[in-house]
Amino acid sequence: MAVSDHNAAVQYARSLGNTEQNWCRAVTSGTGVTVLALQLNNKPADNFQKTLNVLQKSHPLLASKLHYDVAGKTFNFIRNAAAQLGSQITFHDAAETLEILRRGHKTSEISPPVQKILEHEMNMGENWSEPDTFPCSGVDVVYVSVYAVSDTNTVAVLRFHTSICDRTTAVSLLLELLRLQSTAEPEEIKNSGEGDAALESLIPVGLTKKKIWAHGRDLLGYSLSSFRLTNMEFINSKSSRKSEVVRLQMNQHITSQILAGCKSRGIKLCGALCAATMLAVHSTSTKKGRKKYGVVTLTDCRSILHPPLSSHHFGFYHSAILNTHGVKGNEGLWELATSCFSEFSRSKTSNKHITDMGDLNFLMAKAIDNPGLTPSSSLRTSLVSVFEDPVIDDSGDIRKQIGVEDYMGCASAHGIGPSIAIFDTIRDGKLVCILVYPSPLHSREQMEDVASKIIDLFSRAGQ
Repeated sequence: MAVSDHNAAVQYARSLGNTEQNWCRAVTSGTGVTVLALQLNNKPADNFQKTLNVLQKSHPLLASKLHYDVAGKTFNFIRNAAAQLGSQITFHDAAETLEILRRGHKTSEISPPVQKILEHEMNMGENWSEPDTFPCSGVDVVYVSVYAVSDTNTVAVLRFHTSICDRTTAVSLLLELLRLQSTAEPEEIKNSGEGDAALESLIPVGLTKKKIWAHGRDLLGYSLSSFRLTNMEFINSKSSRKSEVVRLQMNQHITSQILAGCKSRGIKLCGALCAATMLAVHSTSTKKGRKKYGVVTLTDCRSILHPPLSSHHFGFYHSAILNTHGVKGNEGLWELATSCFSEFSRSKTSNKHITDMGDLNFLMAKAIDNPGLTPSSSLRTSLVSVFEDPVIDDSGDIRKQIGVEDYMGCASAHGIGPSIAIFDTIRDGKLVCILVYPSPLHSREQMEDVASKIIDLFSRAGQ
């Protein structure tokens, strides 16, 4: 689509695909602000600005602006070749950072600065929350900030609109950022065509075929199932919400045992994470008996698209599979994990992550527009969401070289979404999970209890 604009640097625009459009709506509800935060034992040098500019040249999607057509009620990407990400960094001095670290946190809460700043940034979606107020030139899809924690320590943050940043994008960007920061003369990656096409337009012909009656049947099935699902106990469903996180970590021994247990049973870690979460939540319920829980598994579609895309092709190319599982509470972890993964695997083999994409997008949009359709207007669509594959990060040496002491990456989920969104990484041989939840719908105490029970279940299963 051609664009007439006063800024000659604007090259072109394209309408967003259905999944991208849906994420724009989700962000207005509070879900879909992706944040990558790095805790550094130094102050980012000029090289950091150069690195960001190289990243932007390698990934033109980062130079896009999000435009909203009020008349057509649709979103578009506008490409701006003159944008300089490295020159748009917002710096917060020590006094500002201290105020942010204190704000909204109980004095008894002990969380590292990187976690508190991550939570702060996840809840800064106001740039994208009111599309009707977007300027004609559009709004940025990525923001960069640096927070001074002390005289030497800082936290560098990149905040993305999820329509341009799925988890694969965030991981690839992190690894590219680390690599570029470790060299004096950063070099860009050749990455032509990035951002030119939405997920739906790259799906091979025939994969999305579905008869009208089948769409109706599945929409009805998903709708009826949602009313029968059990939710985690709501603490406060009336107050406005924000996203908070709890982090859990396994040592290398337990991690290797869990991974070995998955491999011996022919399942993936996502099955074990789903099972442990459901058993942990089920054990906290005052009402015993069999309950049905909803599980959403996100899978990267890049490898099956036409043409296939590499992990360095930024954008949103994930789809979801929704499964339901009955849990009595007396199941063994591996028994339930195998059942969870088998159900997901059957759905994926049947291409439900492709054929049901439109149905789930439609139901998601309806729930955003009509929160009353969800229990207590909570906008909860499932108990837990997981990714099919964990992130494998063995970059410990390079992180140490450039002064990265810690990092966290995840996305907000206090609008439409699950009660618990799990972002898992095998970092230097240790399983690290970030649990994102809507507060005060759920409390930090609730989530810490669930995290503790997951660790206990994995520890016993790995013995």
